[in-house]
Amino acid sequence: MMTTQALPSALAAIVDDFQVLSEPERLQLLLEFSEGLPELPDRLRDHPELLEQVVECQSPLFLTIETEKNDAGPAGAVRLYFKAPAEAPTTRGFAGVLHEGLDGLSAGEILSVPDDMPELLGLTRAITPLRMRGMTAMLGRIKRKVAAASRAHA
Repeated sequence: MMTTQALPSALAAIVDDFQVLSEPERLQLLLEFSEGLPELPDRLRDHPELLEQVVECQSPLFLTIETEKNDAGPAGAVRLYFKAPAEAPTTRGFAGVLHEGLDGLSAGEILSVPDDMPELLGLTRAITPLRMRGMTAMLGRIKRKVAAASRAHA
C-alpha cells in the first residue's frame, strides 16, 4: 500500500481521513465532498467553452485550471474549477476531494501527486472500476493542464 508521504499535506490529510473509515463510511465521506464542491464563478459559468470535459468520467464532468499571476517571477498558485452534475455524487465527490486537496498549490506540488493517488482513498471495492478510471483520468487531466500551463509560463 502506498503511503501518503508523497502527497501535499492537504491531500494527505484527506487520504488519511478516508483510510481510517470503513467502506460504507468512505462512501458517505465522498458524498460530503460532493456537497462541498464549489460552484463555478460567473466568468466560467457563462463560458462553458473554457472548460474541458473529462470524457473518461461516466457523468459529464468539466474542469479547468487557472494559475494566479505572481509578479515576482514564477507562476503562483494553481486554482481548480469543476463542473459536475448534482445527480452524479461519486464524480462530484472526487472532484471535491481534488479541489480541497490541490486547489491553491503550486504547479510542482500538483505534478508530484502520484497518478494512482485515487486508489489511496480505499474506494476500489465500493465503486465500479469504470468510476475509478474516471477519477484517475480527472487527476491526469489536471496534471496535464498544469504541466502545459507551467511550460507556457516558463
